[in-house]
Amino acid sequence: MNDNQKSLITVPEGLHIPPHVVCHATHLRKATRRITLLYDAALAPSGLRSTQRSILMQIARSQVSSMSELAAALVIDRSALAQNLKPLEREGLLAVKVDPMDKRSRLVTLTQAGMNKLLESQPMWEQAQASFEKGYGADQSQVLREALAAVTAGEYDEIER
Repeated sequence: MNDNQKSLITVPEGLHIPPHVVCHATHLRKATRRITLLYDAALAPSGLRSTQRSILMQIARSQVSSMSELAAALVIDRSALAQNLKPLEREGLLAVKVDPMDKRSRLVTLTQAGMNKLLESQPMWEQAQASFEKGYGADQSQVLREALAAVTAGEYDEIER
């Protein structure tokens, strides 16, 4: 589309469009997409995406987690977590079982195949880590991880609807 084909619209009063993006969510989403591309490319030979490896690593850290505990640790809602677990369960990388102490709850555990997949993907993940730190800087990377951990743990005022 050339400039003659563009139709101009009038920006309504009250809608402030700054010359540069200042939205925190936009910046975080763009950064997340960029880093995800890096890690997904590095992990591709293992057949895992970065999101899947993160889930498997969290399960490995906790050994056994309820769906609620795992969702809270990953900062994801339970229904989205359930959707993300399905392919990993189909591939035999994790198991989801009924909690014998509470039949309403499900427990998620890593299988031996899941542990093997983590071991297989470890050098690929390390390569992605090294690539990021080389490009961004080791000290800046540490500061970034600390800042993002603080953002993740932060308490924010709820938006009333």
